[in-house]
Amino acid sequence: MPSTGIGVHQRLSPWQSVRVVYCSTVVPSDEVTVVYQNGLPVISVNLPSRRERCQFTLKPISDSVGVFLQQLQAEDRGIDRVAIYSADGTRVASSTGIDLLLLDDFKLIINDVTYHVRPPKRELLSHENATTLNDVKTLVQQLYTALCIEEHQLNKEKELIGRLEELKEQLAPLEKVRMELSRKAEKRTTLVLWGGLAYMATQFGILARLTWWEYSWDIMEPVTYFITYGSAMAMYAYFVMTRQVGLVVLALTLQ
Repeated sequence: MPSTGIGVHQRLSPWQSVRVVYCSTVVPSDEVTVVYQNGLPVISVNLPSRRERCQFTLKPISDSVGVFLQQLQAEDRGIDRVAIYSADGTRVASSTGIDLLLLDDFKLIINDVTYHVRPPKRELLSHENATTLNDVKTLVQQLYTALCIEEHQLNKEKELIGRLEELKEQLAPLEKVRMELSRKAEKRTTLVLWGGLAYMATQFGILARLTWWEYSWDIMEPVTYFITYGSAMAMYAYFVMTRQVGLVVLALTLQ
């Protein structure tokens, strides 16, 4: 009775090709085989728990080793450990593409069983075909970028708006403190300005009283001179210490 399994060199009849997505209870071989159907690699594996041979159709470009391993574990929950190693014993990363995996022989380890897989060798593309294929890949990538750029911009805008709202919430208490300090500074500035004006008016009144009522100008002239010179020295000392000119400028700066 002819075997219903799938080998590397076996030619399937039309009715058998429909079973590519199903598992078979007939186990013609314990080996893991790889064949190409309609340009896609089909890997046939014996499932340990269900004792069935199952075929997995993969996409060489978009699928990776991790996708294949996830499909294996999803198909048979009895698989506790599954990994792929190269022929020299180096573990193959989950991000490795299926097209790169099938370039060389590899080992598939399911639980404690090791399968040596020998993918069929495919003819290399000529330089002209390889160049054309690269151009097609570039065009597809540009088309994908053009179609997805608007969605990407919208997602980025939503992300930035959300981030802005978070920053506003974080800055709200600090903004309240800033406004309170600004209000206090403005009030203090107003008091300093009016206090300076009151001091100057009081000084003017006292000197006028002493000059025209209590004493004469001859007596008060040296006094006013020293008061003026002392005020100038005080303002100069203030400038040396603060590098700002006068209380009025300081008050306006604080405001």
